[in-house]
Amino acid sequence: MKMIVGLGNPGPKYRNNRHNAGFMLVDYIRRELSGSLHYQYSKNAKADYAWVKISGEKIEFLKPNTFMNKSGASVSYAFKKHKELKLKDIYICHDDLDLPLGKFKIQAGTGPKLHNGIASVEISLGRRNFRRIRIGIDNRMNTERIDGETYTLQDFKPEERKMISELFPAILDRLKAEFFAKII
Repeated sequence: MKMIVGLGNPGPKYRNNRHNAGFMLVDYIRRELSGSLHYQYSKNAKADYAWVKISGEKIEFLKPNTFMNKSGASVSYAFKKHKELKLKDIYICHDDLDLPLGKFKIQAGTGPKLHNGIASVEISLGRRNFRRIRIGIDNRMNTERIDGETYTLQDFKPEERKMISELFPAILDRLKAEFFAKII
């Protein structure tokens, strides 16, 4: 089993925020692997979830309905619920100001320097060694540098949204090649 978690803030007000890049990526992967964007709500997990079975292996998609800084509770609940799920098979998709817009990294147990959603997951799980799909969102100019919190809660500009959506196929290709090769 694998679990792909998108971090973001719930509600229409935040839908196109840079901070919701994790939600956007999970929706993209879900649509590509299953052809659907339908999720169910779990009151216990406080999250939207869906799953698909590919080559006999279950992949669960999770989008916490809590705000970013409380995402860990949903992830922890799902991790405890699925006894067969290993820490190395959890992929947390999130925005990252340490990476420039249009870049990404898939790493276990490292980065970014500061991210309240990732901190919440680390605290709730009591561990750091889950995989992170770090989606670069920093496109600030040095001359007009605004603070990170303000920047991440702003919507992507149309050209930035295009760059992000063009990045998602590359992320999915890397996941398929390196981590899901046996099932996809």
